[in-house]
Amino acid sequence: MEKINWLRLLVTAFIIISAIACYEYFFIPKNSLELYQEIAFAENYNKAQKIVLEGYESNFNKEDFEYINRNDTSPERISQLTLLEYESKTFVIMTSPGTEKMKVLAVEELPEELSKYFKKMPK
Repeated sequence: MEKINWLRLLVTAFIIISAIACYEYFFIPKNSLELYQEIAFAENYNKAQKIVLEGYESNFNKEDFEYINRNDTSPERISQLTLLEYESKTFVIMTSPGTEKMKVLAVEELPEELSKYFKKMPK
């Protein structure tokens, strides 16, 4: 009887862990292309707002959503950028959006003005 209880516990734990992994794999955007699709095809602003990290909700407002979600607009390009900030330099790395593994497309050092601008942004 004790073996059956342990087996039930292990099966339940496996199902819960599998459900969490499937949710994260299938329902959370993993790159810029998926992020754009999540916003552009959201039914309303509240659904799009759910993908914003807690505490950063004010950085994505309703006007932004409405512009992205309009039928008469489409992006000219979807880029995926990463900023590496050091004490005196900031590098921007452009990677390939929507690919299985990220590939580096370009690396550029930002001018000091842009570096200061990004360093002032909330982290």
